[in-house]
Amino acid sequence: MWVVKINIILKKGILDAQGKATQQALLSLGFDEISSVRIGKLIELQVKGESKEEIAKRVTDMCQKILVNPIIEDFEYEIEEQ
Repeated sequence: MWVVKINIILKKGILDAQGKATQQALLSLGFDEISSVRIGKLIELQVKGESKEEIAKRVTDMCQKILVNPIIEDFEYEIEEQ
């Protein structure tokens, strides 16, 4: 069994309204060291498979087909054997 953690974030240049609102809230609470906030998603999967390479191919396929909007989002993932 493998654990896959997929991090999805908006591409650079895409307005992150939620990140901007969070940044403003942090600044208003006195956290003035914050210069930027980007908010994304974390998806964690438990996957059956024989090899890390096989899992990587399948996860990339999942991301490209359904989990990620490739027009506005980027993704990266890590795979750990459980």
